[in-house]
Amino acid sequence: MYAPQGVKLSPKMPVPDTMRAWVLGEPGELKLVEKPVPVPKRAEVLVRIDAVAICATDLEVIAHGPPAKVQGGLPFNKNWTPGHEYMGTVAALGPGVDEYAIGERVTVEIHAGCRQCKRCRQGMYTSCLNYGLNYGDVDKGHRANGFTTDGGFGEYAINNINTLVHVPDDMSDEEATLVVTAGTAMYGLTELGGLVAGESIVVTGPGPIGLLGVAVAKALGAEPVILTGTRDNRLQIGRELGADHVINVRRQDAVEAVQRIMNGRGVDYVLECAGAPNAIDEAARMVNRGGKICLAAFPHEPVPIDVAALVTNNIYLYGIRGEGKSATHRAAAFMAQKRFDATKIHTHTFGLDDLPTALRYARDRVDDAIKVVVKRRTEAVQQAAAE
Repeated sequence: MYAPQGVKLSPKMPVPDTMRAWVLGEPGELKLVEKPVPVPKRAEVLVRIDAVAICATDLEVIAHGPPAKVQGGLPFNKNWTPGHEYMGTVAALGPGVDEYAIGERVTVEIHAGCRQCKRCRQGMYTSCLNYGLNYGDVDKGHRANGFTTDGGFGEYAINNINTLVHVPDDMSDEEATLVVTAGTAMYGLTELGGLVAGESIVVTGPGPIGLLGVAVAKALGAEPVILTGTRDNRLQIGRELGADHVINVRRQDAVEAVQRIMNGRGVDYVLECAGAPNAIDEAARMVNRGGKICLAAFPHEPVPIDVAALVTNNIYLYGIRGEGKSATHRAAAFMAQKRFDATKIHTHTFGLDDLPTALRYARDRVDDAIKVVVKRRTEAVQQAAAE
């Protein structure tokens, strides 16, 4: 039975020696295997994974590899487990850890920075200057679950205590997997953008980050909140999450519609979540002079930008990657207070054995899937899958 030296366990929550986990073989090839349960070190805990949401970045990583090397090279054929938007229960404590208790429900941030570089000391650990430099005989300390270390498409994972967020008893597992998505929007709007109550915003693209971006902006007091997109059903979800106006760009010119709503003044912010080739230039024509554009999407190809328009109008342009400066904790607080209902973007649930099907639903948007969640196999999940 699992009993590493120096690790605190509880007889009420026994941990097995091995676990089931999906590992990446060739690009796009996942296989369910038995692998050893990892051992937490100092300032780390072992998390029993109860649910994990699928992110578009997971699909990219599985198909092409992560943005940093794993064990000195690409992840393929290294017994590596992807997945990063997970929650679970603390199952074991590393040496010296007393900040969390065994049996406590937690959700996780993705990144644990090196805690020694300039960016980490600023709280921008998603921009750690030592990202991906842990290999060989060097340990720079940075970890990104599901990118540079094993992630959540398994039964257990290791997390630094700085990446954990407490989950209240009345929050479902599925909702808890969405905290990091809301935290990403929070990071872009508050820590980097400085959004304050009463400022106006357009959110472009009603995907998971866009829809929760609407919810976070409204909870922060933005006025008005405008959402653009191509699917009426997703725009309706945006309304339910707090959008004051929705614009279907297949029926209206988005820039003209925004300027009409704002009486020609433009908005203070654009949260760009669409990734379309013309998205930045359109955003520049939506914001007022001195406004801000936050880039949250990943365009598939290089996009042309009218830099002169940005310079002439003193427009701020910045990108976000993940959930820095503990923004996830603030998003979790909003969700615990029921300031918005993040579960509106959760559309499908599958068991761990059905991960390939869950990935297909997320990739191909089967049944207009938005956020697909994978849970440990339970009777409830089996019944839902059968129906």
